Amino acid sequence: MNATPLNIIEKLAPHSKFARAVCFVLMDVLACVVASFMGLWLRFDFSLKAIPYEYWTSALKYLPIYIVVTVLCFWANKLYSYMWSVAGLWEMFSIFFGVTFASIFQVCGFHILNWPIPRSFYLISFLVLMVSVIVNRYAYRAAKALESNINNYRNRDRFQKILIVGAGMAGSDILNEIKSSNKLLGDVICFVDDNPEKQGRLINGIKIAGGREDIPRLVEENDIDEIYIALPSAKAQDRRDIISICKETDAKVKTLPAIYQLVNGEVSVSKLREVEVQDLLGRDQITTNLDEVAAYIKDKVVLVTGGGGSIGSELCRQVVKQHPKMLIIFDIYENTAYDLQQELKFHYPDLDLRTVIGSVRDKHRLDVVFEKYRPNLVFHAAAHKHVPLMEHSPNEAIKNNVFGTYNVALTAEEYHVDKFVLISTDKAVNPTNIMGASKRICEMIIQTMAKYSETTFVAVRFGNVLGSHGSVIPLFEKQIKAGGPVTVTHPDIIRFFMTIPEAVGLVLQAGAYAKGGEIFVLDMGEPMKILDLAKNMIRLSGYKPDEDIKIEFTGLRPGEKLYEEVRMDEEGLTDTENELIHIGKPIAFDDEVFFEQLRQLREATRKDLPTIKTIVQDIVPTYHPERVRPEGEKEL
Repeated sequence: MNATPLNIIEKLAPHSKFARAVCFVLMDVLACVVASFMGLWLRFDFSLKAIPYEYWTSALKYLPIYIVVTVLCFWANKLYSYMWSVAGLWEMFSIFFGVTFASIFQVCGFHILNWPIPRSFYLISFLVLMVSVIVNRYAYRAAKALESNINNYRNRDRFQKILIVGAGMAGSDILNEIKSSNKLLGDVICFVDDNPEKQGRLINGIKIAGGREDIPRLVEENDIDEIYIALPSAKAQDRRDIISICKETDAKVKTLPAIYQLVNGEVSVSKLREVEVQDLLGRDQITTNLDEVAAYIKDKVVLVTGGGGSIGSELCRQVVKQHPKMLIIFDIYENTAYDLQQELKFHYPDLDLRTVIGSVRDKHRLDVVFEKYRPNLVFHAAAHKHVPLMEHSPNEAIKNNVFGTYNVALTAEEYHVDKFVLISTDKAVNPTNIMGASKRICEMIIQTMAKYSETTFVAVRFGNVLGSHGSVIPLFEKQIKAGGPVTVTHPDIIRFFMTIPEAVGLVLQAGAYAKGGEIFVLDMGEPMKILDLAKNMIRLSGYKPDEDIKIEFTGLRPGEKLYEEVRMDEEGLTDTENELIHIGKPIAFDDEVFFEQLRQLREATRKDLPTIKTIVQDIVPTYHPERVRPEGEKEL
């Protein structure tokens, strides 16, 4: 092994905490001796003979006191506790204060004892002591930096050339870590920042070479391998636009999380992560008032239907953080329910958790569960949601979604549940498919029940959820992994998107705002074209759209429309305390007629009559199927 400054220091340095402290104390004692000597020697122009005897005597007599006081001041300022290999500005302040206090005591001591000493002695010994302590403390770090530079020179052929987007504190921290580490084989070539006042200036020797529009040119000119996006406080739209520009290049892109995710304010290379689809949403993360949520969940018995599903499982994860008295996972599919049960037991061993297998179609099973556990809160997430499949099997969509919701809502009312929250969808607005129409009927059930029950019934309506079972994201991921093609139904189809945690946060917040009968609607920002989403996912995987991975258009599926809406024209919206959560005004309808239509619909589903969609159209006037079933396809 080649000998380097760092190797030598590491071999000579003591390896126990106590031994290091003793070593520093001895070095500080020596520094005090040198400071006292230099205070006189420099004062008298480097001539020992010129120093008066009484000054020598005073300095020597005070030296033991000076040493003891200095060590105590250093100990009080934690100079024997810091990790000096990673010392920074705060440690420098500690050195300054420690030396300053020691020097103040020195001045006071000489005056109290009335021992003669030149006034310049205090300043000279202060400066010498300060320099000595800094050199002692930072020698290891300097050697480590030298070692890093030597390693960097030796491994320069293996270096990744890096461009950092963002010339603020986050970008500067990333640069400093790369420069000081001997394990990060990277070389920052330049910065990019949209602030014109920063462009052309230097950060630690690295030039800010332009704005976001210059990224493709800089990547090509400098043969950049990786782009680090260090913009934790940037708006979501800006992050999306910058990521899109970066993905037009061949460089690998990594980004820092948003500032709300960097809770402790720490910024480092380890925080960088691969760009994810969520980064391309183009809006800020929706936050939830946890105090409001905790107020109505804490010490309550909470039941989540469809608890093993994408939304249901995240509901369970967030509910347990608010310390419920008991959580009941209710689901027909035992595999996902079991997986969630094991996860929650591992992370929350003291949680009173019950996992119940059952169907929302089974009213008797619901009666048994409600009678046994007496839930205070019900989150109803159980539903069939796959649009094309439900178009082929409308009978099952109605049985599960409509009458499953009716069963759970009726049982909740019978057992005096405090609050009932229905998970709805933007597909319930002006539906063109049976799934959306069934969810609109569910909303109507909730609004009707709210008029006559002491239970608070509300619904929460939101768009597509990234990464949920059956959503487009997992489909695209599989198709890309298989080498393509990626299938998009129509080049102009657009959808609103949100993350699963955001959806669940809205649901929980709605429970806090609920007074009865409301339909809560999320402001989801601008919709995204599915074609753009497909292209971005291909780029995120390191491929080029239509070159490495082909995109094919398959045509709209049964019941599918080009765009979704979040409210009907006649609903209107009112605001809540959360500016991104609104309330849709209930649409009036005749309750008696509605329940008679439900009776007819139940009878039609029992007999599998072909009139199901006709009855649904009578119940939901805004339901207008726009897609003619291809010849040869039959409903099952």
